[in-house]
Amino acid sequence: MTPLDAIGRAISAAADKKARALVVLEVGPVLGITDHFLICSGGSERQMKTIAEEIEGKLRDDGLRPLRSEGGAEGGWILIDYGDFIVHVFSDEMREYYDLERLWKDAPRPELPELAEALGS
Repeated sequence: MTPLDAIGRAISAAADKKARALVVLEVGPVLGITDHFLICSGGSERQMKTIAEEIEGKLRDDGLRPLRSEGGAEGGWILIDYGDFIVHVFSDEMREYYDLERLWKDAPRPELPELAEALGS
């Protein structure tokens, strides 16, 4: 499974749990510690936790385990590091505060069929 295939699976898992505003940023050429960010939002602590658990569960079924996880729904930001990509599950407030999309505004946004489907395109 390629990293983009895994990101596609993570997108599908997040969308299954009604994650909002899914975005994939290609940060590898500039950041060097990972290739992509998957960013999404949940409307409550419970939903954020459910989104993160669904992503981890679906990727575990594919033989992928995170290198580490940080944060928690109560803090408004869950980070799941898979090496080639990092998943960020935010509360609306923390997503607006950190505004990773603005910080990485020049980063390419790969076109993935799972993302188009999740966004209803």
